[in-house]
Amino acid sequence: MKKIVLFLLSGMLVLSLSACGNGQGGEGKTPQSNVTLNVYNWGEYIDDEDFRVNDQFTKETGIKVNYKNFTDNESMYAVLSSGAANYDVIFPSDYMVGKLIRENMLAKINFDNVPNFEYIDESLKNPAYDPQNEYSVPYTWGTVGIFYNTKYVDAADLEQGWDLLWDEDYAGKIFMFDNPRDAFGIALAKLGYSMNTENPDEWQAAYEELARQKPLLQQYVMDQVYDKMINEEGVIAPYYSGDGIIMMDPEEGNPDIAYFVPEEGTNLFVDAMCIPANAQHKTEAEMYINFLCRTDVAKANAEYIGYSTPQTEARAQLDPEIGQNPNFYPPEEVLENTEVFLTLPDETNALMDSLWMTLKK
Repeated sequence: MKKIVLFLLSGMLVLSLSACGNGQGGEGKTPQSNVTLNVYNWGEYIDDEDFRVNDQFTKETGIKVNYKNFTDNESMYAVLSSGAANYDVIFPSDYMVGKLIRENMLAKINFDNVPNFEYIDESLKNPAYDPQNEYSVPYTWGTVGIFYNTKYVDAADLEQGWDLLWDEDYAGKIFMFDNPRDAFGIALAKLGYSMNTENPDEWQAAYEELARQKPLLQQYVMDQVYDKMINEEGVIAPYYSGDGIIMMDPEEGNPDIAYFVPEEGTNLFVDAMCIPANAQHKTEAEMYINFLCRTDVAKANAEYIGYSTPQTEARAQLDPEIGQNPNFYPPEEVLENTEVFLTLPDETNALMDSLWMTLKK
């Protein structure tokens, strides 16, 4: 019965949009079912096995989805800015949304075509990187914290906060982010500075902290962290909260792995849905964004991806072990002590990149 109701509702949405949409972009034109949407998202960031989100969208609307993946914000930006490919929907992170807005690379969203935006958590609307909420819709969010193996890490050591990543007792068993924004963000937070500071002296101090940490590390990592932590090649790693479902899974992961957010504060990240300024199918892109904000779709994605959903009704329907888990949905006192990455000035970005290159030599 529920599936029938949802199908009828989605049908009503298509009909309502047909009164105000268009197949070739632009406002107030009719959406077309004989087009193909070009979508650019992170890898393994949509349910393509159980609910099969893209297939379901095509089934309900007739609109095909050409779905491609990128590995990081910078490579996605390089593709967009080069003009090598045209996409209708992209999924940049917070600071990259700000950068794309600043460079006039995003189209304003017609929120009349995204009625499910009403289910997005109010705390995630009008973010600092898109203060008027004209260009983006939150897709997932989470915090950065420390994963650790409870068999090898003394619980008392957690009181060190970010200093745990500099603890010589765990030398050779510590991992660190292999990207400058996250690595410097941690070092800045450790020093009590803003993660969005523009002060060159504070960036230099953060570099010196990372240089001091480097001999203690086993490796700089990104997605390699899953296997390395699960297989106990290392015992401490900073990473994104949503990946805890993979690492802490009792069957496929390691049940001895736990997660905490240091009291000094951390990054709250948001990955958003946006429409490039040169999108060929803007109204259909808005339909797709609205579809991803639908409760059953958002719930399926949250269960499959593991990252926190901004869709309030979807969260309410999650298994309490997830929906009420403070690792994935932290209490207010934790959220109050977080900072979203903002778009840094070009000179600050250049300094960060230069310091990172020096660090990695």
